[in-house]
Amino acid sequence: MNSNVMIRKAEPRDESSWRVLFDEYNRFYGREPREDVTRYTWKRVLDAACPVHALVAEKDGKVVGIPNYVVHENTTQLLPSCYLQDMIVADEARGEGVGRRLIEWLLAEMKPQGWSRVYWNTRENNYRARMLYDKFAPQSGFVRYVVNNPECVF
Repeated sequence: MNSNVMIRKAEPRDESSWRVLFDEYNRFYGREPREDVTRYTWKRVLDAACPVHALVAEKDGKVVGIPNYVVHENTTQLLPSCYLQDMIVADEARGEGVGRRLIEWLLAEMKPQGWSRVYWNTRENNYRARMLYDKFAPQSGFVRYVVNNPECVF
């Protein structure tokens, strides 16, 4: 595991690096990045009143990983949940423990932030990510269904 990787909350100076990785993440999942969505997501990340947040993993002054996460209320717990919505590590930093460090950062925040849980989804065939995720928890067994609004362009 790479010890010279620093995990911290995203700051305004991270926008260009965050955008590169966020666009790569979207392309990985078959979505062409949209400037209006990217701009709005970044705006929400920087808004302290918004439940959307981002971290950066920085190595030698370069952002090499990002997770975007959403803290939200839920109906089955008294405390809010943290949903790790997006996570990507740059190609040059994969296999160096960056993803693990990002998840560990969120898990360490669970108690001080008062979250009931941290959870995430990935594609069934995202085997590389699942090798990491399986080290934290067993697969939940849930199957996800999504109905998109036909009026929205994705």
